[in-house]
Amino acid sequence: MEFVNTVAIYGATFLAVLTVLVFVHEMGHYLVARLCGVRVDVFSIGFGREIFGWNDRAGTRWKVGWMPLGGYVKFFGDANAASAPDQELEQQLTEEERSVCFQFKPLGHRTAVVAAGPIANFLFAILIFAAMFVIVGQPYTPAVISFVDEDSAAAEAGFVVGDRVVEINEQPIERFEEIQAMVRLGLGRSLEVKVERDGAVVPLSVTPRIVEITDQFGNIHRVGRLGIGVPERAFARHGPVEALWQGAKQTLFVTTSTLDALGQMFAGDRSVDELRGPLGIAQMSGQAASIGVDAIIQFAAFLSISLGLINLFPIPMLDGGHLLFYAFEAVRGKPLGERSQEYGFRIGLALVVTLMLFVTWNDLKNLPMVADMIGLFS
Repeated sequence: MEFVNTVAIYGATFLAVLTVLVFVHEMGHYLVARLCGVRVDVFSIGFGREIFGWNDRAGTRWKVGWMPLGGYVKFFGDANAASAPDQELEQQLTEEERSVCFQFKPLGHRTAVVAAGPIANFLFAILIFAAMFVIVGQPYTPAVISFVDEDSAAAEAGFVVGDRVVEINEQPIERFEEIQAMVRLGLGRSLEVKVERDGAVVPLSVTPRIVEITDQFGNIHRVGRLGIGVPERAFARHGPVEALWQGAKQTLFVTTSTLDALGQMFAGDRSVDELRGPLGIAQMSGQAASIGVDAIIQFAAFLSISLGLINLFPIPMLDGGHLLFYAFEAVRGKPLGERSQEYGFRIGLALVVTLMLFVTWNDLKNLPMVADMIGLFS
């Protein structure tokens, strides 16, 4: 019974968070499409057979599908939910219909409509962080070292108690949390650090040691560690304008950190086993739910950024694939041929399916029961 309750909590939290983020993403497409004069035929949360829905005055069918892992906006002139052009329909359109057809809109309009989905996810993350910084406050621990472990990378590099870290790899440092994030994600890369000591700026070079840590849920992570301590964490509450600025900075930092982590996977410095699919994300959302509402909200912000990033990857079927096609169109002065686009969508589908199978396998083998079974044969 406890296992069933846990699965129910994890699943419900995951679906609730994902539904909100998918709605935000698709609403970005929808609003900019309407702004550009594109007729929207369908706005769907979920795929497959419709559970319920309604038509608005503009003729858009708003509906909820039985499979809630995603959603789509289908524009007039699209052959399917992936926005592949309907070549047969295009030849039969009247001038009036062409004026509201997505495929006949100027390149700039189509680009704006496609890019609006991921942008909406980034903006939503900024708003989430900003709201947290206004209501709860932003974690703000002065970057002043209060403790140095004798047997640590920091001690070897010459850090001493009282040093205030002001810069790492030419990036200004204001909070200890910024140091912590850079070191944990660095995976042993050398850091050029500047500290303020007795009124002077002292340059130091340090290479964090790689350690494995286990979080409160039993998940193992490989992270970098300096071996320094700081005063107890505090929270600084901001006004709306400052909170938005700090939210934008936090969103940018999470985005660049995620790209750095992906780069490390391609370089072989970080294991691809860390990639997670729907089951893994559901597990993380459930873990956030067990911590509290604030953890769920922060998790939603991180997931919104991830959703925006993934959709910008230059893979046909994703928003980034469409933008890639538009880039070719801008250079060539005309769209790619029908056959080229068809092959592109097929390749994109193969890549997406392959990635989904891979991350699902990662999810399964990280479940305790499956991991134990694998252990019997390894």
